Amino acid sequence: MTLLFSPLTLRSRTFRNRLWVSPMCMYSAVEGVPQSWHRTHLAQFASGGAGLIIAEATAVTPEGRISPRDTGLWTDQQRDVWAEIVSDVHARGGMIGIQLAHAGRKASTWWPWAEEQGSVPADQGGWQTVAPSAVPFEGFAPTEALDAAGIDRIVAGFADATRRAVDAGFDAVEVHGAHGYLLHQFLSPLSNIRSDEYGGPLQNRARLLLRIVDTVREIAGPDLPVLVRLSATDYAEGGFVPEEAAEVGRWAIEHGADLVDVSSGGTIAHPKVQLRPGYQVPFAEIVRAGGRVPTGAVGLITSAAQAEQVLASGAADAVFAGREWLRDPHFALRAAHELGAEVTWPPQYLRARWR
Repeated sequence: MTLLFSPLTLRSRTFRNRLWVSPMCMYSAVEGVPQSWHRTHLAQFASGGAGLIIAEATAVTPEGRISPRDTGLWTDQQRDVWAEIVSDVHARGGMIGIQLAHAGRKASTWWPWAEEQGSVPADQGGWQTVAPSAVPFEGFAPTEALDAAGIDRIVAGFADATRRAVDAGFDAVEVHGAHGYLLHQFLSPLSNIRSDEYGGPLQNRARLLLRIVDTVREIAGPDLPVLVRLSATDYAEGGFVPEEAAEVGRWAIEHGADLVDVSSGGTIAHPKVQLRPGYQVPFAEIVRAGGRVPTGAVGLITSAAQAEQVLASGAADAVFAGREWLRDPHFALRAAHELGAEVTWPPQYLRARWR
C-alpha cells in the first residue's frame, strides 16, 4: 500500500486516503448562499476519489466575506443548502469539511474577474472592514481596528457557524488563519500593532486564533476533526516566520485542533516568492516538528509521485492540492493508477478504469 492511499483517522473520521482538496473560492454565491455551481463543483471531487474535500473559505458573518459573492454560514438558509451539498458528497463516497473564515481588512473586495479591482465602494454593495489595527491592506480602503466587543462578536460568529456546520453534517471544520485574512492579520506583526492583550508577543497575537479554536472544539464536540490553516511566513522582513508558525501550530493542537494545514503568504500585496513544485512543503515539515504536530502540505503539488514523496519524506501527514483538482477532478483515481494502489471506483466509472 502506498502512503498516499493509506487511510488517515482523525477522531471519529477515517479518510480513505491522504490526497485532499484544498478550499478554493468560487466567488459564485448569492447573499452567502451556495448555488448549483458549488454543488456540482464539490461533488465531482468525491466521484474522483478525494480523501477529504474542504469547501471554500466561508464567512462567519456578512462583513467577513472577501467579496459580495463569497459563501457564508451565518443563516439557516445557507446551512440547509450546504447540507444538500454534504449529502451529495457523501452519496459519492466522499467526505467534506468546511473552512470557516473572516477576511478582516481584505474583505469587501471585487471578485477576481470583475472589471473593477480593490475595495467595493459602499454605494455598490461594499462595507466597512475591520482588522486588529487600523492598517489597511495595500490598495484597499481604510479599515477600522476592532475593540474588545468587536473581537467577541467575531468569536460568536465562528461559534454560530460551527453549530450550523455540525448541523449540516460536515465531516470536519477548518479554521482559516492564513492568507492575510483576519486571524492571520492578528498573528502578523506587520498588520497587528495593538498594545493590549491581543498584540505584541506571539502568545498575545495568537490569542484570538486560540480562543476560536477553543470555541470551535467545544461546539464541534469530541468526535469531529478540527483543522487550522496557517500561513507559515509573510515573506517580509519583520513579519510572521515559520518558527512562530510551528509554535502556534503546537498551541492549536493543545487547544483541540487535530491537524495544521500549512500554506504561506497573504499579508503583503507583492511578496517575492520563488514558485516551484512543492515550494511550501518545507514549511509543513517545520510545523510538523518530527511528527508532534500533524500537518497537511500544499503548494504546486501536481503528480502522484510528488505527493507520495511528500509523505515519505516525513514533511506531512496529508497532501492538499488545488489547481490540479481543477484541471483533473479525478486526480485521486489517476494517482492511484500511477502508484499501483487499489482503490474503489464509482460503479458508473468502471468502464473507464485503467487496466
